[in-house]
Amino acid sequence: MRTSIPAALVQLPRRALLIALMPAAWLMAAGHGALCGGQSGEGPTPRSHWVGTWCTAEQLVEPGNMPPPPGLTDNSLRQIVRVSLGGDTIRVRFSNEFSASAVSMDSVQIAASTGAGAIDASTSKGLTFAGSRGTTMAAGVAVTSDPVAFRLTHRMDVAITIHFGRTSPTVTGHPGSRTTSYIIPGNTTATDFTGAVTTDHWYVISAIEVLAPPSASCVAILGNSITDGRGSITNLQNRWPDVFSEALLRDSGTRQVGVLNLGIGGNCVLAGGLGPTGESRFDRDILAQSGVLWAIVFEGVNDIGRVNSPELATTTSERLIAAYRQMIDRAHAKGLRIYGATILPFKGNRYYNQYSEACRDTVNRWIREPGNYDACIDFDRAMRDPEDSTRLVSTYQNDGLHPDASGYKTMGQSIDLNLFHRPDASGR
Repeated sequence: MRTSIPAALVQLPRRALLIALMPAAWLMAAGHGALCGGQSGEGPTPRSHWVGTWCTAEQLVEPGNMPPPPGLTDNSLRQIVRVSLGGDTIRVRFSNEFSASAVSMDSVQIAASTGAGAIDASTSKGLTFAGSRGTTMAAGVAVTSDPVAFRLTHRMDVAITIHFGRTSPTVTGHPGSRTTSYIIPGNTTATDFTGAVTTDHWYVISAIEVLAPPSASCVAILGNSITDGRGSITNLQNRWPDVFSEALLRDSGTRQVGVLNLGIGGNCVLAGGLGPTGESRFDRDILAQSGVLWAIVFEGVNDIGRVNSPELATTTSERLIAAYRQMIDRAHAKGLRIYGATILPFKGNRYYNQYSEACRDTVNRWIREPGNYDACIDFDRAMRDPEDSTRLVSTYQNDGLHPDASGYKTMGQSIDLNLFHRPDASGR
């Protein structure tokens, strides 16, 4: 039977909605025990489960990153994303969690992108919500579409086109998309959005999940602007998680592992920064993802960059380590393996001083220490200047803090893929 969201669930707060909709197969996957199978266009069976193939971390969009005129109300927005895993049945999640009032989506379509806002019309599918072609999201909630048959290939670019009705004066979205979106006045599903107003941000879209066999799963990454891809090239999808995803797909032991990028530019683990703190969003953005078996935590540099005294160096490192310990405990309680990535050097950036460097060194020593995380991904060693370990390699960065495209390639290719081989029946 076709699975859809009952109308009574559509307006539940997102966490309650996720729990209510979470299939048994997902729970088994989170505990390393999913089964197999699945049929095109159907919901999960005991032999299939939902796995995240693309996701972004939501936040309240800042005034400077709001949709440009003509805006979203009564207009059409086309947004492009690149998935990690392929499949033949998908569902799409949309978020209004940070908005002040309701948002109506009168119609939503998904299609293969052919570049520059154009689509392959022969692939276009209309999404439904509890059987209806549109839905209204109350403030503070997320909704998930009904499953739909759609041929999705690995690393495929898809276009999600939304015709909005009324929208909120404040917007839920992801400013650091590094991908161009297209706005056209009125209601259109045209193949070509020539003449559209463009903006390099995502709004409302939250995740795409694919109905997958038991061998499929995903890794969710908690991060800041370095994970979000600042310094990468717009529309080329060459952030380090993209490079990592491509490496996983090339390896016979990991070719069914999806990658979910939950980086937020300017994000902090503990307090301040942009978006919800890493500490507060860990459960929602990492643990609640469908089919997740692994987590990577690569966050803390924006907290460390505020250190300007020996006292702050001590308290910040202690608080970061305490936050990491809590994340480790929560991940293990959900049956996930969790890996810590070392903080990159940043001499040459305003964050650098002797105290922030001491704090970074303390945190990195803890991340590397066996018995804390399940393993360490040592980005610091992969990226630091061999002549000065407090700096990034000069050809890998653009401001002393953020890598460039070549740096992100090095990071994505440096990860040991053996960390993402599924355990066998003995748990090894």
